[in-house]
Amino acid sequence: MPASVSMPLGGVQVATYDDYQQAQQAVDFLSDEKFPVENVTIVGSDLRMVERVTGRLTWGRAIGAGAASGAWFGLFVGVLLGIFAPDGSSWLGSVLSGLLIGLVFGAVFGAVGYAATQGKRDFTSTSQVVASRYELLCEPQTAEDARARLARLSLRF
Repeated sequence: MPASVSMPLGGVQVATYDDYQQAQQAVDFLSDEKFPVENVTIVGSDLRMVERVTGRLTWGRAIGAGAASGAWFGLFVGVLLGIFAPDGSSWLGSVLSGLLIGLVFGAVFGAVGYAATQGKRDFTSTSQVVASRYELLCEPQTAEDARARLARLSLRF
């Protein structure tokens, strides 16, 4: 069996950036330069999950959020049912009924969900996965060309 050199998925490294926007800007520059960007891969390394706390979760907020999402869903169902109503008054009744029923059920489910946590998670948050660095990888046959073009980009700044 012939020996082969292992190459990372996506090719060889041509550049490294501290944030995704810089890596994206580099690929955009290569595209503007008519470089075959289908040979380029952006790889994020050293991943970490960042959770940003956005506020305190209370009974009022839990019930309010449940009621709001239930109202949207109820409105959607009411409009769908109203489409098949025989006249205009039935349409409005279907929409309002769907809205109110959705609001009530949403509020109930919001309260039940909050009660189920038993006070163990009394906050709201958003989370995302971010990388410490982003590497631009390229197919070996075009790597040197990519490096040369990206060197011109770095001279601009």
